[in-house]
Amino acid sequence: MDKMIYEQFTKLLHRELIPAMGCTEPIAIAYAGATAKKNLGKMPEHCHVKCSGNIVKNVKGVVVPKSGGLRGIEIAAILGIVGGDSARGLDVLDTVTQEDLALSRKLLGKNFCDCELAEGVANLYLSMEVVSGEDSALVEISNYHTNITRIERNGQVIFAKTEKAQAEYDDCKKNLCVKNILEYADSLEVRDIKDVLEKQLEYNCAIAKEGLSGKWGVNVGKNLLEMSLPVSRSVKAAAWAAVGSDARMNGCAMPVMINSGSGNQGMAVCLPVYSYAEDLDIPHEDLLRALAAANLISLHQKRHIGILWRDQCGMWRGMRDCIHALRQKNGRRNQ
Repeated sequence: MDKMIYEQFTKLLHRELIPAMGCTEPIAIAYAGATAKKNLGKMPEHCHVKCSGNIVKNVKGVVVPKSGGLRGIEIAAILGIVGGDSARGLDVLDTVTQEDLALSRKLLGKNFCDCELAEGVANLYLSMEVVSGEDSALVEISNYHTNITRIERNGQVIFAKTEKAQAEYDDCKKNLCVKNILEYADSLEVRDIKDVLEKQLEYNCAIAKEGLSGKWGVNVGKNLLEMSLPVSRSVKAAAWAAVGSDARMNGCAMPVMINSGSGNQGMAVCLPVYSYAEDLDIPHEDLLRALAAANLISLHQKRHIGILWRDQCGMWRGMRDCIHALRQKNGRRNQ
């Protein structure tokens, strides 16, 4: 395989497959809040959040982790400011304590945070401004959940991301196509990406098992298994992804490994492939190759439709193709 393309795809997997706690839209808000407070240098007296419509839509439908069952932009922002650790990226709320939650609930009732719809911006856009006395700090995020494009302190720009830096990263995706992706999976030196894929399996399988054992939301995954006896491989694969989503979208504080900025997509990419591999007794190295292909196909699809558009049908078609290839390879081995 072309060495440059191989290195591009390996870089993509390392950058895109990262841990996140909870739905990534409220977590991005919390991350912006923690970053803004860090640059302000003290606890703010007030914060003002601007969000694109797609962020507003996605935040309204999910429980914010470590919030005690609360939803909304305000609690995500306040938790990030009060107890978040920006150094943890999309795991920003992992450091929130019960004391932080108690203070956050008090601030909710004191109009500490106000929100505004940002229009004429990217599908994924937010800005967070925090103020204390005459001091202020502003953080702007665009296109990707942790992609800080500007930071200001007292109106002065102290960081601005250049278009060149974004273009260099986008170049890594220009060679994504099914032919190149399958060639990459076949020629992959597993050690080059093993740490990331193993962590994806560890995190996403753990939250799926929590979804199976606990009661989260309307229990879509558990009900799918109970209503489909005997359980086929395809139903089991779908249920594994669903139980993880049940837990994650209803406030479970366990992290997942995301794909294209989405935890649900990260689970839909990983868990069905894992389920099929387990049922078919596929060697572990072949499972990792299939996961590499599945993740890259998802990135390929989302490159064209945008990071906040949940094209579940297209995503499942991609996962189906990866699973089919895995089954064919296993069949050839057994002949």
